[in-house]
Formats: sequence, C-alpha cells, structure tokens
Amino acid sequence: MDVYLLILGDHLPDPRTGRTLSEPDRIRAMVDQAVVAEQAGFTGVAIGEHHFTHYIVSAPELLLATIAARTSTLRLSTGVTLLAHRDPVRVAEELATLDVLSSGRAELIVARGVSTETDVAFGISPSDLRPRFHEYLRLLLQLLQERDVTWHGDFRSPLKNVTTTPRPIQQPHPTLWVGSGSANSADFAAELGMPLMLPSTLRDPGVYVDVVARYRSFTSGRVALPSHVYVAENNARERWKPYLTAYAHFASPWRGDGSGIDVDRLMEGAAICGNPAEVADRLNAQQKLLGLDAHLVLIDIGGLPPQDVLASIRLFGEKVIPQLNA
Repeated sequence: MDVYLLILGDHLPDPRTGRTLSEPDRIRAMVDQAVVAEQAGFTGVAIGEHHFTHYIVSAPELLLATIAARTSTLRLSTGVTLLAHRDPVRVAEELATLDVLSSGRAELIVARGVSTETDVAFGISPSDLRPRFHEYLRLLLQLLQERDVTWHGDFRSPLKNVTTTPRPIQQPHPTLWVGSGSANSADFAAELGMPLMLPSTLRDPGVYVDVVARYRSFTSGRVALPSHVYVAENNARERWKPYLTAYAHFASPWRGDGSGIDVDRLMEGAAICGNPAEVADRLNAQQKLLGLDAHLVLIDIGGLPPQDVLASIRLFGEKVIPQLNA
C-alpha cells in the first residue's frame, strides 16, 4: 500500500486559541510536513490547488519544487491540478521541470474542481468545464509523450510542431491520476488507461463502491482514496474534534451531498482518528472495501498546531504504516 501525505492548505484559526499562522509560516509549515513525511516512511506528498478561498495554495508546483530540494525519495504530486483552468502546454512544461529537478519523482492528479466561483473567475462556463477538461487531458498526455505536436481543439489556439521542454525523465510520462468520484470521469480514466483518485470530501467511502466497480470492469488500473486522519497514542478523538469541526464547517460547501455536519458521525466514517492500531484497522477496512492501491492521508486541517501535525505524521509512519495491508 502506497501512502501519501495530502496537504490542502486550509488557513483557519486554531479553534482552541483563536490564533492564526501568518501566510508565510503556513506555507513553510507545509514544506516541513513533507520533509518529515519522507523521514517517516511515506511514499509521497500531494499538495492541492485552490483559488480565492481560505485554502491558500494556488501554485502547488512551487511548493513541490521546494520539497524536491529537501528530499530524495518522496513522490511529488499535486492534489489536484485544476486542468480545465490551466494551459496544458504550461502544465506539461511545469510537470517535466519538476520531474527533472526531482530526478524522476513527479506526479500529477488532474480534476475539474468543485468551485463555480473559480470557474467564473477563470472565464469558464459550466457547460464547457467537462469537455474542456477532457480535451486538455488528451493534449497534456500527447505533449508529454510526443515531440513536434500538431494539434487543433475547441478551447485553446492550435499547435504546430510544438515540443515542450524540458522532456520528463519518467517514460512514457510521469504518473497522471484522474481525480473524481463520478461514473463519467471513472469511464474517462479507464478509457485513457489512467489511475483513479477518489475525492477528499468527507463523504463515507462506501459511496464510491459502485464507481470503483465500474472503473475496474474496464481496467485493472490503480485506485486511491484520500482520508482525513489523526493518530495519537491517547485521547485522539477529544484532541482532534475541535479541529475537525472547524474544518468540516469550512469545507461543507464542497462536500456535494447537501447534508448537515455531524462531527461524531464523521469520526465513525469518513474521518479516522484513534491510536495507531485503531487507525490502521479502519484504513485496512477501507482498503478492503474499495480494493485500494494507495491511500492519501490528510492530517493538517482546521488550524491544528504545526507541532501536533508533525507529531501525528511521525507516529503514523512509525506505528500505522507497518500495519497497513500490502
């Protein structure tokens, strides 16, 4: 089982103290978490892209390049790249540059996103979002694998004999995941032979059973699931609940199911906390339920103090990872 540390970068006050880290300190703390994750035995790190919210990472590739300089084995992924909002030529260039800088450790998770405000700000109409994403992903794959690309589409200017540089180290290209929990996107991922990354929306993982089954009916590709996790030797539930509560209310508009927030119920399902044995048992149960090949662990949420985040990462590496199913 591959285990990635997922960092989305919400910038919320500590609900216990009311204090909020400065933006520079918050960004630097995320880099430190990735460095500690490598030391703790994580496979990789994935850093999200958001715009115009209290998620403050808008350029995850820059953080990943910084992390590349301080690590040697950690896989380096976005989590996710909002591909419909980006020029696929630039995405290909940035991904290949990260791959070169990291000696072949770059990855990418691409998705459409869930914020209509972001769509509007980038001039994308809702009816164009899906076809634009599909077109850009096909072009991105072509640019990473081929030289002298000549291309024509509906949503950007044509290309004639274009070769992006640098060329990626990994061949035929760095790993690209399709991020989605919908049947349509799972079908598209299967069509392209790409692995499937399920969403991190605090919804019970059981809602994705049918989507994964459909995906696996077309391909044997890899499937991964993000989970909100907090591990401590003692009193994990009591220590984590204020932070999960703050984060859940902040993230509620993007959950997509319209239901209210019941934090105690979340901690029985989508949000996992406890001592190392309890956390490992619940992650193993999710792995069995969905046949997962990788898990993304989201620890840093809701203003949780940086020292507590690092302690949980270290404990997860020391006592949870060795107990996870292969």
